[in-house]
Amino acid sequence: MDIIRNYNDFVEVLLRAGFSMSYGNAEGVFCLMPWNWNDPPPYDTPVRYHTGDPDTDPWAWRIRVLTERDDIAYGKLFFKKSGYITREWYPYFLAARRGGMEFAEAYESGTISYAAKRIYDAVSAHGTLPLPAIKKIGGFAPSDKSAFDSALTELQMKMYLTICGEHEEVNWPSNVLCTTEHFFGIDVFEEAASIPPEQAVEKIRERILELNPAAAEKRINKFIRG
Repeated sequence: MDIIRNYNDFVEVLLRAGFSMSYGNAEGVFCLMPWNWNDPPPYDTPVRYHTGDPDTDPWAWRIRVLTERDDIAYGKLFFKKSGYITREWYPYFLAARRGGMEFAEAYESGTISYAAKRIYDAVSAHGTLPLPAIKKIGGFAPSDKSAFDSALTELQMKMYLTICGEHEEVNWPSNVLCTTEHFFGIDVFEEAASIPPEQAVEKIRERILELNPAAAEKRINKFIRG
């Protein structure tokens, strides 16, 4: 992969790769910027986290790809940590993780928690919602923070909800969530429905090994299946 020096470099390389964790690579699978946010990059680049520069601060890029493009998704996607998946590869991850199941089916089967259902119902009823509104509508008290955060990650990892923007609050901007159907539209899901789950897993696995031939099989499987 090419050296990333700015936002445009990042988008170009991400579209070629297809997916990536946001930063760091302790999991040993794949990341376009394999250093932690508070560490200097291992090569000569102006890219630095939390500088506020929209062209060289990766923290700003996560919102730029959501507001300026329609072919990149961002959220808690790998190992319960943030990452990116492009439109091209999203159907494969959908097929691998959801296997064609709608949310109601997944909840009835017992694979979705009740806390996650409260969050999902709130978001799906309103189209898009910032985090404070989700908590209020879903009836989450401050003491429910751990359950709320866990359920929110669960919904993103299982690809029922995704981050779709940012909302300015009084002290700090908060993420805005929507359903994955709202974010990408029905075509992506029709494509996913035509891909057998195991075929999707193998397709992603082959791509990971192209990107990182040293990736361990156990970590690859967890990266793919969530």
